[in-house]
Amino acid sequence: MQKVLIANRGEIAVRIIRACHDLGIQTVAVYSQADAEALHVLHADEAICIGEPPSNKSYLRIPTILSACEITGADSVHPGYGFLSENANFASICESCGLNFIGPSSHAIALLGDKAKAKDTAKKAGCPVIPGSDGVVSDSKQALSDAKRLGFPIFIKAVAGGGGKGIRIAYHEEEFSKQFTAARTEAEASFGNPDVYLEKMIVTPRHIEVQVLGDKHGNYIHLGERDCTTQRRRQKLIEEAPSPVLSPKLRQKIGQAAVNVVKAANYSSAGTVEFLLDKDHNFYFMEVNTRIQVEHTVTEELTGVDLVVEQLRIAQGEKLRYEQKDIHFKGHVIQFRINAENPSQNFSPSPGKLEYYLPPGGPHVRVDSSCYSGYTIPPNYDSMIAKLIVSGKDRAEAIAIGKRALREFHIGGVFSTIPFHLFMMEDPRFIDANFDLTYVDKLISDGCLFERE
Repeated sequence: MQKVLIANRGEIAVRIIRACHDLGIQTVAVYSQADAEALHVLHADEAICIGEPPSNKSYLRIPTILSACEITGADSVHPGYGFLSENANFASICESCGLNFIGPSSHAIALLGDKAKAKDTAKKAGCPVIPGSDGVVSDSKQALSDAKRLGFPIFIKAVAGGGGKGIRIAYHEEEFSKQFTAARTEAEASFGNPDVYLEKMIVTPRHIEVQVLGDKHGNYIHLGERDCTTQRRRQKLIEEAPSPVLSPKLRQKIGQAAVNVVKAANYSSAGTVEFLLDKDHNFYFMEVNTRIQVEHTVTEELTGVDLVVEQLRIAQGEKLRYEQKDIHFKGHVIQFRINAENPSQNFSPSPGKLEYYLPPGGPHVRVDSSCYSGYTIPPNYDSMIAKLIVSGKDRAEAIAIGKRALREFHIGGVFSTIPFHLFMMEDPRFIDANFDLTYVDKLISDGCLFERE
């Protein structure tokens, strides 16, 4: 591996460039016209424009990205997260062109990217799965019969869905047919695939995900879990590790289950196995993310393992440098997603020019960002400004350091989610870890966000 083209933008592109430079690997940044002054363009050894601001005219155009590889002589491609990162066709084309795709094989992406096939793989690996339909359901009468058998409420999920999209809920038999039809229509429009499957809805769950690494020699480890329960409309806002609700015994059990799933899929690279945890602390397989995660930084700070560097080494065919016994967890880590959104206006987007951008510092604080004073956040992509990661000897100290760092984070010109995070750091139920996936949405719907007694 001599030169890596990063088929992405923003903070993850900057993160990958840094890892490449640490290993002495040359980098190529691609950018749209909207990102001409972006930080990843400045940090890379070379940069090439690939199109207009809309992502379907730039970052999602496979032929243009392949042309950029040819023009610059890049021999490898790192897809980051989002965009083409979980596109099995893109990975397959890279493989056929002799490009080193820094991620799992196209076969593994296709297998685990299909929710029904992924669930079947997990079952075969002995991992608990959420009760649901036996694969895809296309007939509404059969679907209703399955729903009655499973019991309401029921999730109707797009096979090709992701990021919280392509999901409908039927709470009662009377509304099932309407939601089933709507789910198939939405799936076709969003993903070009109308296939859906059914899942029993786990009431008041927590979202637990396990970071795994696998090499091309059959070696696998997990690096502990992350608790991503603080979400709004199934979009993560705060992630932390270790989970405040897992016992050591359950942590070991869920970690081994994650390893068993990726091993069954012959997976190689960094990946994340996601689970739902019910009120009785039973865990159920949900899906596998076949890419680096936004919240990979939490695991890095907890374990001291550079996950992007490990991705690069695995892609070069190296064996894992760690065994399970080498992975140790230190303290507690929390990540805050600082987005250009207005929390007091239902988190409405707030793109625009950063009149000033002053990130926090000091002990136990890390900031991953591609922003700077004077930078304009374009309206074409996600609204992330930065990821703020704090560490403490325990959860209480991490929360205290988080409050300090959030107060030091000064952003002008756009709204940000900093006030929301400060609110959560004072919230009694968050502090006591007594909340579930629905908690933030209920705060918003009840009009309680930012209100204190």
